[in-house]
Amino acid sequence: MESGEAWLGRVEAVVGPVLASHGLGLVDADWRREGRRWVLRFFVDRPGGVSIGDCQAVSREAGDVLDVSGLIEPAYDLEVSSPGLDRELRKEREYAWALGKEVRCWVREPVDGRTEFTGMLRAVSPATSRSHTSARFMPAPTATPRCVR
Repeated sequence: MESGEAWLGRVEAVVGPVLASHGLGLVDADWRREGRRWVLRFFVDRPGGVSIGDCQAVSREAGDVLDVSGLIEPAYDLEVSSPGLDRELRKEREYAWALGKEVRCWVREPVDGRTEFTGMLRAVSPATSRSHTSARFMPAPTATPRCVR
């Protein structure tokens, strides 16, 4: 039996060409049970943003490709949307997507007496993320942030 993450990786691989054909990148994917139904969500983006028409087209095409692939057995709802302006960053891929964008970061332990920072996300590594504040670079270990949006 394959893990949920490995299975979701296979689903993402099947949908990848559909996204690429529309010039979109996958920011995140989520598979969960909500009430009696399963929901598969894809959060997609590209420079300049994503339109409702983009989401509709990808939803139709991705749904067809997923149905043919046979990867998903239970009945499910497919949702495709942009990540949103106030999305919390959780995964390494989401941090990579946010590079060059302005983010807000709340840290557990105060740095120079502050627990909230706003600035451009300049770099991300497994050990450190660096956010450029208005005055300087603020290094924050990735384990330290309580929330990054």
